[in-house]
Amino acid sequence: MERVRNVHGILVKKGCMSCQYREIIDGVRFCKLTQWEVTASFVCKTWEMSDGMRNAGLKNGGVVRLRGTQEIVIE
Repeated sequence: MERVRNVHGILVKKGCMSCQYREIIDGVRFCKLTQWEVTASFVCKTWEMSDGMRNAGLKNGGVVRLRGTQEIVIE
């Protein structure tokens, strides 16, 4: 799976799970733009990084470091 870096240098997996246009209705994942039912790893041409992933790494606790690894925490 392809990974891209946000503005703070954090690697984010590129897929529906990190997309701005993801929507979950009754436990089913949909794309707001195309209205397709998709899986978390699905990637389309309209993918755009979500605000939570874009802001990961900010000073207000966006990223927690555990023994050399990085875990993204979105509040």
